[in-house]
Amino acid sequence: MKTRRTRAALVAATVLAFPAALAPVFAPPAAAQWTVFDPSNYAQNVLTAARTLQQINNQITSLQNEAQSLINQARNLASLPYSSLQQLQQNVQRTQNLLQQAQNIAFEVSQIDQAFQSRYGNISLSATDQQLVADARTRWQNTVGGLQDAMRVQAGVVGNIDSNRTELSALVGQSQNATGALQATQAGNQLLALQAQQLSDLIALLAANGRATALTEAERATAAEQGRVQRERFLTPGSGYQPGNARMFPGGN
Repeated sequence: MKTRRTRAALVAATVLAFPAALAPVFAPPAAAQWTVFDPSNYAQNVLTAARTLQQINNQITSLQNEAQSLINQARNLASLPYSSLQQLQQNVQRTQNLLQQAQNIAFEVSQIDQAFQSRYGNISLSATDQQLVADARTRWQNTVGGLQDAMRVQAGVVGNIDSNRTELSALVGQSQNATGALQATQAGNQLLALQAQQLSDLIALLAANGRATALTEAERATAAEQGRVQRERFLTPGSGYQPGNARMFPGGN
């Protein structure tokens, strides 16, 4: 009886021990790794990142300003793509050519002095009537030629008005559309050059008109002197009018 009880106890112990032997052995889990959030450190990191971003933005803005400054400098140094110099020179040359074509007496001091000494000087009492008439005709031709020259210069100046108007319109447009200081300055300089060309035309016109007026007055003064000389010669004894015998009927007594 005792033996049976002993066997039963052994069997029971074996059965109870078998699940334990078959069951897996589990090690106790290690301690969990928890992240600790530090609000102060996080705020400091955000502030540092914001400052860094602001510095980068400032650098970008500075580079943009420098680039714009270089662009503005390039615009200020850009040359004006338009020049009226050739047209203005042609206008001046046209007027100058008209002045150089002055008839009989040119716009030269030496020729003027020579002409006035020979043609507008003192009238000689010993000059023949034929010489007096020839000199008077020469002076008249000089006067007419001076008036014609003045009218030609007037026509040339008037002809320059249309081209000057075109150049003025073009230069004003270039000045208004100038992209930089240099272009605006060059446009202004060309406008001044246009004004100078117009002033030169005005001077040429005044010179031609003054020349014509001077020739007219010189002819008038010389004609008055020639008339005085001829009157004096007529009234001088022995050289004036000498009466003579005349026959109305050649066959009569």
